[in-house]
Amino acid sequence: MGLKIAIQGIKGSNHHQVAKDFFGEDIELLECMTFDAIIDHLLDGTADKGIMAIENSIAGSIIPNYNLVYHNNIHVIGEHYLSIHHNLMVLKGTTMEDIKEVHSHPMALLQCKEFFKDHPQIKLVESVDTAETAKRIKEGRLANIAAIAPKMAADLYDLDIIAPEIQTIKNNATRFIILKKQNKVLPKEEINKASLRFMTDHKRGSLATVLNVMSDCNMNLTKIQSLPVIETPWKYAFFVDVTFEEYDHFSKAKSLLEIMAEDFTVLGEYKNARLQ
Repeated sequence: MGLKIAIQGIKGSNHHQVAKDFFGEDIELLECMTFDAIIDHLLDGTADKGIMAIENSIAGSIIPNYNLVYHNNIHVIGEHYLSIHHNLMVLKGTTMEDIKEVHSHPMALLQCKEFFKDHPQIKLVESVDTAETAKRIKEGRLANIAAIAPKMAADLYDLDIIAPEIQTIKNNATRFIILKKQNKVLPKEEINKASLRFMTDHKRGSLATVLNVMSDCNMNLTKIQSLPVIETPWKYAFFVDVTFEEYDHFSKAKSLLEIMAEDFTVLGEYKNARLQ
């Protein structure tokens, strides 16, 4: 058996697709109903690596996941971008007129709301995972319930797709991060992206000064997300992704930021998936 990979959701989910795309077929999946469970598997050593959605091109960042990675000292060793395709699937023989409820992850329901405006008789019900509903329909022979899930789920659980690609915005992608208990696994010459976390003081221009250092060191800021520091009211931490052409540029920036910023932490160093 290959690597043990912890994913959010079950077989047939988008996390499962990312696991296959990134690691290949020779993997053992550890299915987790929460993102916290992924971290637990990494911390206790039952998983070699984890996969976690971190942001969507429509819905934005999954903010709690930034803190999950930081507070548990987990490291980002890679990333993967997946184009999201939402399909309406049912037990074989079920028609659109038979459907009373559609169950799926809240994000999937949100991204398909326009489709269901033409079907007001259908009740939308939130569930923990896209593929989990597909599996439940198959096992329970649920003829009046449909799932919104990836095509892989229909194949795995032998369901019919009665309406493909029902997402409102067709160009919809999610960024996933690949996690490990230890830091980088790539040689320096292959690393061209990093995820950082730091705080700044309340002096005017503090954040601008830090961002100028990144620019002066030839780094491109691709993401910045502020989060409140729970234990210190009105204090904020910044989670930042940067890309760079030479690792030496990043090393220089690191040495400066360690002095200039408070609680500077490198969450991970890896390869920029958008260039591949």
